[in-house]
Amino acid sequence: MTFRAATLALALLALPAQAEDVSQQVKGIVEKDLRAWAADPALVAAVMAANEAHSALSQPQIDSLDAAWKAELDTASRPTIDPILASPVSKALKAQLEASGGRFTEAFVTDNRGLNVAQAGPTSDYWQGDEAKFQETYPKGADAVYVSEVEFDESSQSYSVQASFTVTDPATKSPIGMMTVGLNAEMIQ
Repeated sequence: MTFRAATLALALLALPAQAEDVSQQVKGIVEKDLRAWAADPALVAAVMAANEAHSALSQPQIDSLDAAWKAELDTASRPTIDPILASPVSKALKAQLEASGGRFTEAFVTDNRGLNVAQAGPTSDYWQGDEAKFQETYPKGADAVYVSEVEFDESSQSYSVQASFTVTDPATKSPIGMMTVGLNAEMIQ
């Protein structure tokens, strides 16, 4: 851990007002930068197609898909994960992260059931519907934004915060899914 990262972590843990300030800054980034990612016509079309494809899934079927995803994470054969990572929308998200110069660390999108539709890299599970990032966005409406606590990310060796927000149909402004983007907490301005 860098001295700067340690200093940031201590400041955020010690001063709740600073943590709230970070939350407001993150919400500003969502409005200024990230909602445009979610408005991409290809992404919207992918979410709408997933909503239709997954509409009849039962909870046991969702749980089974989630278990398959988790079992594939550390294997060479990943028939559940790889098609999503290979999609054009996932590749576009990955390109957005790469173009950010480290400002953004992860990105993924779910349908209206909380099932992954697109992602820049594999998530730890397929179903996000049981997590606050989904529960505090999609069901809460078109303008909902959820900001996680700042946490240390072992994979990037940096502190990050997740910004999650509702993806909407541009024609109707109705919620259709959710997007989560990880932000490098050291680069939030």
